Formats: sequence, C-alpha cells, structure tokens
Amino acid sequence: MTTQPFRLVIIGGVAAGASAAARARRLSESARITLIERGPDVSFANCGLPYHIGGEITDRAALAVQTPQTLQAMLNLDVRTGTEAVAIDRAAKRVRLRKLAIGAEEWLSYDKLVLAPGASPLRPPLPGIDDVRIHTLRSLQDMDRLKSAAAAAQRVAVIGAGFIGLEMVEQFVHLQKEVALVELLDQLLPPLDKPMTLLMEDELKRRGVQLFLGDAIAGFATAGGALSCRLKSGRSLGADLVVLAVGVRPETALAKDAGLELGPRGHIRTDAFLRTNDLDIYTAGDAIQVRDLVTGEPAAVPLGGPANRQGRAIADHIFRPAEAKPLPGALGTAIVRAFDVAAGLTGWSEKRLRAAGRPYRTVTVNDNHHASYYPGAKPILLKLLWDPTDDRILGAQATGLAGVDKRLDVIATAIAGGLTIDNLSQLELSYAPPFGSAKDIVNLAGFTACNTRDGLVSPIETLPDDPAVQIVDVRPPSLAQKHPVPHPGVINIPLTALRQSVAELDPQRPAVTVCALGKTSYFAACILALHGFSVQSLTGGLRATVDPRTPAKLPTP
Repeated sequence: MTTQPFRLVIIGGVAAGASAAARARRLSESARITLIERGPDVSFANCGLPYHIGGEITDRAALAVQTPQTLQAMLNLDVRTGTEAVAIDRAAKRVRLRKLAIGAEEWLSYDKLVLAPGASPLRPPLPGIDDVRIHTLRSLQDMDRLKSAAAAAQRVAVIGAGFIGLEMVEQFVHLQKEVALVELLDQLLPPLDKPMTLLMEDELKRRGVQLFLGDAIAGFATAGGALSCRLKSGRSLGADLVVLAVGVRPETALAKDAGLELGPRGHIRTDAFLRTNDLDIYTAGDAIQVRDLVTGEPAAVPLGGPANRQGRAIADHIFRPAEAKPLPGALGTAIVRAFDVAAGLTGWSEKRLRAAGRPYRTVTVNDNHHASYYPGAKPILLKLLWDPTDDRILGAQATGLAGVDKRLDVIATAIAGGLTIDNLSQLELSYAPPFGSAKDIVNLAGFTACNTRDGLVSPIETLPDDPAVQIVDVRPPSLAQKHPVPHPGVINIPLTALRQSVAELDPQRPAVTVCALGKTSYFAACILALHGFSVQSLTGGLRATVDPRTPAKLPTP
C-alpha cells in the first residue's frame, strides 16, 4: 500500500507564503507543497517597488526574487499563479480554487493549510476615486502602471505621509516632478511623536515638496480633462497623477467565511505558533494579529521582516514541532529615508503610551553619529521611553542624517532582551572615531534616563509659557545671538560663567536651562540645583524642540 505524501497548501506568496514554502521544503523532501497565488508573481520584493519607479533600482527583474519556474526547479514546489482560493471546507480539509483566466474550479485537499493573503491598500469611497490617474502600490503591475504614468506626469499628489507615502515623495522628486503631500494629521509619519518628525519635514520643504499637513482628501474632480484633488479645508490641488498611501486593510474574507476567528480590526487571530482556532490552519503576514512584544497585547504589524520570520516559524512548527519555539511577539521596528534624512521607531511611542494610559517616562538626547572631531559627523536625535515601575525600555525613536538604523537596531534588541535603562547605559558598543563615539548616543540616552530616574535632572520637553519661569540660555553669546531662543525674557549666561553669575538669577523663581543639544543645559541645571534652585533642563536641546527648521546646521556649543 502506497503512503500518501504529506500535503501542505499555502495560499499567498511574497514574504510570508514564499518563506513558509521554502523552509518547508528544506525540512521535508517528501511533502507535497502547493503554493497558490492570485497574481502573476509569487515572490517579489514589494518593499523595493518605489525605488524602481524613481530609478534607483534600474533592473526590474531584480525585484522578482523568485519565479514559478525557479521555485519549481530549486524547491520542487507546485506553484499555481493566477489562481484564487475562494472557499475553505474545514471539515473535509480542502480548499476550492478558481483559475482566474478560465473560471474553472477544483478542490485541493490539505493536511495543513497556511493562509498568507496579505493586505490591500485602502481606497476610500470618495467622489472621483475611480479616475485612472489615481493609483495605489502593492504589486509589480501597480509599479509598472505608476512608472509609466509618472513618465507623462509633471504634477504629482501623494495622499498620506506614512512610510510608503514618504518613499514615493522622494522618488517623484528624483524624477523632477512637482510634488504635493497631503496628510490628515498635523505631522509627517503618524506613528512617530511629532517632534521626531520635524527634521524630515524641514528636509521635504528644502527639496521643494508642498506640504498640506492637518488636512485631508475629500474627493477628486475633473474639469476640462484636468484632475483636481479637493481637500477638506476647501483647497484644491491640480495633479496629473495621484498616489494613495493612506493605509492597508487585511484581506481576511476567506478566513472569515471559513469561520476563523478575527480580531477587532479584522485581522486573523493566532496563537504563539501562528495557528488559528483551527489547529490545522496557520496564518502569517499582514493579515494577522500577533502579540505585542512590549505589552503582550494583540497587535497588527504589517511589515516584511516579521512576515518572513513568521513563514519560517510556521514551517518549523509543522515539520519539527518538538523543536519549534513560540514567537515572542513583534515590536513594529520600522525606518524610512527621505533624501538625506532617516527616521524610524521601535516599540511604543509616547502618543500610544499616553492614549493607553500606561506609565512611562521619556528623555530626548542629541549627539553625532560618530566622534564629533572626526570629519563627517552627522547629528542624530534619539527619544527613549521606559517603564518607571521596573525601568524596562518600552520604545525609542530616532531621526538624523546618518546612523539612525544602527541605533534603532540596538534598542530593538535591548527591548527584545528585556533590558533596562541601566543596562542601556552600560552597553559595550563598537567604537572607533569613524564609526561611533566612546559614549554612543545609545549610552547617552541610558545615562540621561538614569539621571532622570535618580532625580539628578528634571527634563522638560517644551519651554513653558509661564512668565515666572527664568529661561537660562547657557550657550556662548555668539551662538545665542545668531540663533536666539524664540521666547521672551531669555537670560543668556554661558555655562563657563554660570557659577560666577548665579546672583543674576532669582533663587525664588523656577528656572529652565537651554542649550543646542541638551548636554550643556544638563550641566547647568546641576549647578543651579546645587545652589538651591528649582530647575529643569530642556531635553534634547534646541535642535529637538525650538528651532526645527535648521536642526542640522546649529553649531555644537
């Protein structure tokens, strides 16, 4: 009697599905692995799509990571493109498939099923939304249409200032288009806290991008063949091409119809091994709900990195369950570049912590990405958040001209390891003048957090409007005059003269010390505190809070 091979069916390719298929084959030569993909491309680098549109990635074929032919040759997979899964019969453990080109249907049986349907770009039901000049970006075919349309366009409107929106803005500017960016919130990059987005905002303005922040798209209209974007403020923008980048929606209709449990936002619920409520059905990628690594609460993280790891983890649990490890959770670590500026985050932001009512403390520090005396040092602004009950790190954000990715990666690792602010201050990181500083900005954030916890400094994020507070600018007079603090009644006393000039200040009035980077104001705050003052230090310095228009150009005090 012939034993039937183990049947693994995977619905959806790209990151999660293709990763699951490849890992499964490496673990089993005998399994019959079928990969179902609705579109024509089963494995492609979707994160690289904007960069081909703008010409940074010149070879389109480089984005097609694998084809059905290469997957068949390398991994002996049964790859079926142009095929849609339309129903799941859980009782009989089979999937109904439809060949889109001819409409023919068949049932395919499985022993284990993996769902990796992904998410689709949001296309809100606005007036005029069906105009062919309004695009979204998900597939290679979307990329081809956008690239072709961009060649004939001069005015481009990008709706949504998230990661994909900013990538598209950058690429359209590279193509010498007139670019307008519309965002509902009053800041770029909604996942970040607003002060951490100001350097990028300045960079976009410097590059000639029109920004419409705190406004929203209300609809589209055509007059004389010209396309107009109507904003809720009443303004109108002319555009030859529009890109919608306002978010994604998980594609979970198939799962819902099959009776699989969904979360409150429509994502498929999973356990730590990425199983659904049907233990023979696994799921991965942008359509699923996972565990937040910081809080343990349910979260959706539609990113390529987690999707790849999830696909691998599923194959491990199917083919080597005794050795498979549960997934610890996701942090949502992400980064974006716009011209010379990078910005990103890991873990929780202050706005999320505040909205959730969770306890936290935060500091912001400024420094260069390597030793300041070595040529080419570039500024970084780093915000750190931690739990005051146990000092564990909750999240971080960074922005700057170089080295942002390195610092986010270090702190993401620290969060995953459950490290505290004390651990962060003592991390031994690689140092040589071309690469870093003897006290890296990551260590500096840890030092500052520990000082704050221990009461050695009281940070403040914005200058107070209270006229009773003495604002003490401790920068050199030349710098204070060239870049004055936009606040009435500022007293300029350089740090080197502060001890001798304490009598010029009123010890009965609270004080806030200010400098360019935050370090000197901390030193000054220590001096005043030891002289009996109630004093706070402006965290992150003026680069972070007061003068975002030229943050990279302020001299070091």
